[in-house]
Amino acid sequence: MGTEMTEDDSLMPKWDVALEALLAEEFEERGVEMRIADFQRLAREYGIRFDDIVDTLFRMCIEGAWGYRDANGQERTLTQEDYDRLFVRGRTREKDMAEYDGSWFLIVPPA
Repeated sequence: MGTEMTEDDSLMPKWDVALEALLAEEFEERGVEMRIADFQRLAREYGIRFDDIVDTLFRMCIEGAWGYRDANGQERTLTQEDYDRLFVRGRTREKDMAEYDGSWFLIVPPA
């Protein structure tokens, strides 16, 4: 099986678009960068698995739709390697996010 991308593949979203909309709405309503505690609250409030939010958030960062600033306020590009390291055991837990104690921000509003 080859690795060629079909037209159908290019139409498939790279992340959960419902979570994308929820995160964008929350970011725009709050008007400030978001932190892990905000994502934990949203997970509890909407009955969403925290790691599903993190999965979507990281995928959006990798694609340039969202950005991340470390705890010192420096923008940091998140890569596929960061994602792979975070999801090495499958599900990501809240304690796995300890090194991501900075803030997250929307760059490109959803279409």
